[in-house]
Amino acid sequence: MASRRRREQVSPSSVDESVPVVWALAWSEAAGLRTLTGLEAVKKAFADEQNRLWIDLKSPDRQTLDHLAKVLSLHPLVTEDILEQNQRSKVEEAGGVLHIVMFALRYAGEIVNHELDIVLGSRWLLTAHDGDLDLRDAPFRRREPDVHLDEGVDFTLWVIADWLVDDYFPVFDRLGDEIDQLENDVMRQPTNWIVERLFAVRRDLLTIRHTVTPQREIFNQLTNRDLRLIKPERVIYFRDVYDHLIRLTDELDTYRELVGTAIDIYLSQVNNSLSETVKKLTVATVILAGAGAVAGIFGMSEVALALSFSEPRFWLVTGAIVAMMVTAYIYFKRNGWF
Repeated sequence: MASRRRREQVSPSSVDESVPVVWALAWSEAAGLRTLTGLEAVKKAFADEQNRLWIDLKSPDRQTLDHLAKVLSLHPLVTEDILEQNQRSKVEEAGGVLHIVMFALRYAGEIVNHELDIVLGSRWLLTAHDGDLDLRDAPFRRREPDVHLDEGVDFTLWVIADWLVDDYFPVFDRLGDEIDQLENDVMRQPTNWIVERLFAVRRDLLTIRHTVTPQREIFNQLTNRDLRLIKPERVIYFRDVYDHLIRLTDELDTYRELVGTAIDIYLSQVNNSLSETVKKLTVATVILAGAGAVAGIFGMSEVALALSFSEPRFWLVTGAIVAMMVTAYIYFKRNGWF
């Protein structure tokens, strides 16, 4: 079911037709920075070995991706992974390129993740994603329109990865605020809606765990393996992203513990409420049992004799029962049973 939803999200019908599927930035010392649109423009720029390219694909179809794969000499397995859009976070080296799968997180009442496929070549970087993720007008583009292509495509890879991971922090903050609010609500007055939200948040945390935790291994490999496509002086930048992911996974563990604690508190509150109800029922049972005994006595065949006051023992028993009822009431009242 989850994979089907992801495929529906990246279907071409969900993409604005006015947005080009193939978009790129090209940089060279001679021509500077240019924006390219369309497959033919990218092929022409790629033919010039002086150019460095960042190529971005929004929900590409098979035909477009096959044509581009021939230009970039992509391995068929990389092409298939991009088309499927149902991968786990990973980094693989195939055919002289690095294929990295990462995920963007968005929070709109629930966690939604978007797969981002990144392929790094010697002088080009390819990104492919669904139409709900916008890299072309992301904040890093507004700060650095050339995304540091002049310094190398491995630097561009870091810029995109750093932006993607930094965007996790607002999602974590909003989720943390909701957990705090739910904890307060559980303490004040637990309801079925609150426990439903707690379980929904726990599912969101599980989604985040499957998204964020494997990405630590990606940057662990990028910083510790001898990769020809990443310059040694760039490793420190990727190590910074790795440190951010460690911090996020630590926060994730904290949030999971908080949600688990909130659920335990909810169950304790429910048990306490049930105990209070049992106490009140016990009080009612004790008092009503005495009243039932008195009623039973007055229902016996000797009631006429008792009412003639010729038999004082009847009234002594009745008085004792009533006294016990009053004593029980006072005892339970003082002990806060009702």
